[in-house]
Amino acid sequence: MNTITRFSTASSDPFTDRFATPIPRALRAESAGLTWNDFLERYSPIAGRLRLSAWTVDPRSTGLRDYDATLDIDGRSRSTRVSTPGPIAALSSILYDAGCGVEVLSFHQQSVAEGTATFVYCEHNGRRHWAMAIAADGVESALRAIIAGANILVANQGCRRSA
Repeated sequence: MNTITRFSTASSDPFTDRFATPIPRALRAESAGLTWNDFLERYSPIAGRLRLSAWTVDPRSTGLRDYDATLDIDGRSRSTRVSTPGPIAALSSILYDAGCGVEVLSFHQQSVAEGTATFVYCEHNGRRHWAMAIAADGVESALRAIIAGANILVANQGCRRSA
């Protein structure tokens, strides 16, 4: 007798349930069973010690770009200009200079109805965590995701300036 086993295609993670597109496999297992609000609270915090309050880019003829940013740390503003090939390198440099650096170990982007979703797996002082952001374009989404990751990982630690 032959039997047919049917496998459910229903998702157990709230992102896939909401957007009908999968998230990174490692995050899928970790976020299984969360509500959408719990998912956002855990991986995409709105509030935190760090906030990117200004961001502009000025292309240069050498292939680098000048990024001007204002990073608010615990309510104190710090304006910085860096020259890098891209926005993620610029934000990473700015965070490291402020003593709040995170290393992006994994980076995923995908289109969703609201624009672009970015997932980053970050590390700070040996701690690792996923973060997520959704924004109208890929650059803004990536910047927000990295800031979310930094906020998650430096939540109970002070940002320490490197010497």
